[in-house]
Amino acid sequence: MIDALYSTRILTLAAHLPHSGRLPAPASGARFGTGEKVAKLCGSRAIVDVVLDDADRVIDFAQDIKACALGQAAAAVLGESIIGASIEDLQIARDAMVAMLKSGGEGPTGRFEGLRALQQVTDYPARHASTLVAVEATLEAARQAAIRTSLAGAA
Repeated sequence: MIDALYSTRILTLAAHLPHSGRLPAPASGARFGTGEKVAKLCGSRAIVDVVLDDADRVIDFAQDIKACALGQAAAAVLGESIIGASIEDLQIARDAMVAMLKSGGEGPTGRFEGLRALQQVTDYPARHASTLVAVEATLEAARQAAIRTSLAGAA
């Protein structure tokens, strides 16, 4: 049964992780954020760096992923589609992923529709957290960048 979970599509995605690594330290005033998420059950981890433009859209991105093939596959889809995404796009994609995995939702649409390749993970609750680490870390990084900018503007 678990062999069906690791389809050729999942393994292909996991093998090609775009934007792998970390971003260099940002210049002063850059709209930079870092997010880190760990799946407690399995230890899958994602550290994500983003830089936002003035419209809160991702203009630079890097991800350090230490996860199973499912987490890597989700990170690959994210890496393919992230440049130009807004915080709202990320929130909607994360919420759609959660709904897909936990309550039979259709999954993300639009720029992150590729995350639907992970729909079969629905039947494996122990794998949900590892499938979500990259998306969660990216959303956290983008929110952090936006908050830092707001705080800097208020100072």
